[in-house]
Amino acid sequence: MRIRVRLTPRGGRDALEGWGADAAGQVFLKARVRAAPTEGEANAALEALVARAAGRPRSAVRVVAGHTARLKTLQIEGLEAAEAAAIFGAPPG
Repeated sequence: MRIRVRLTPRGGRDALEGWGADAAGQVFLKARVRAAPTEGEANAALEALVARAAGRPRSAVRVVAGHTARLKTLQIEGLEAAEAAAIFGAPPG
């Protein structure tokens, strides 16, 4: 399953903060990590955070788009839509 995530690096804590949408109506999961956005540290922290929340091994979660952008696309192996809604909450709309 793929989900879009808006990441805030150097956010003071590692946390998933529910769903949001941009002006165009694109839905994304809001996340923040303590790591800085240098040398892929924030992306690695995001992958680890989502893997923990989803109960998956770290290797099952990876950033597949938006490596240097705030809005990223994550691929989570073996996660179904119903399970994602139970873990992250139902996306708006």
